[in-house]
Amino acid sequence: MKKAFTMAEVLITIGIIGLVAAMTLPTVINNTRNKELDTALKKAYTVMQQAMLRIMLKDGVVDPALFEARQFNSYFIEYFNQAIDCGFGFTNNPFSNDICSQTVNYKNYTNTASVTHQYLDDGRFILPDGMAVFIQNEKGGGGRPQLLISVDVNGVKKRPNQWGHDLFTFELKEDGRLLPMGQEGTTFYDTECSPTSSSGLNGIGCTAKALSEPDYWNNLP
Repeated sequence: MKKAFTMAEVLITIGIIGLVAAMTLPTVINNTRNKELDTALKKAYTVMQQAMLRIMLKDGVVDPALFEARQFNSYFIEYFNQAIDCGFGFTNNPFSNDICSQTVNYKNYTNTASVTHQYLDDGRFILPDGMAVFIQNEKGGGGRPQLLISVDVNGVKKRPNQWGHDLFTFELKEDGRLLPMGQEGTTFYDTECSPTSSSGLNGIGCTAKALSEPDYWNNLP
């Protein structure tokens, strides 16, 4: 007589397979997404650096002090092919025209508060691949002007829409260098990248770590 599995044995086997899949699948999905975001961040940094290189070849060193408030966006966007200008301001619907319209509420690094939108509202545009660029361009109160470039590396349509996860910030220095925020010499050097903080700025300082620390993507809060 040929031996065969009983229905009970088949069901038990299927149950075990389902349990193992349920335990491992979220980790696999999460690891895949983090790898995609890591690659997208490196691409975004390269794209921004290439634009700055073209600017320097044409106009020389670009000092943030050269730009009055909200002037940099219209200047910078000219160095990107087919970029869509989405204007100024930032609300929970940051892109207000028909082409740019997407309702999104960016969260901080720990997903505990909305981001401080003042750092994203001095110009916005979208690249053909969906990457979204936000400008912070203010003169400040008599000190050095601040010029920050934040990038949603996978676009506003895709989550998680969090600083330090898919939204990353760079700072343009007076010598023309575009530095990852959190690097020494930037406004938020070694700050605002905390696994516990609920600050609306938490995550703005994570870019340097995301680009340099091998375990960064494995330890996202």
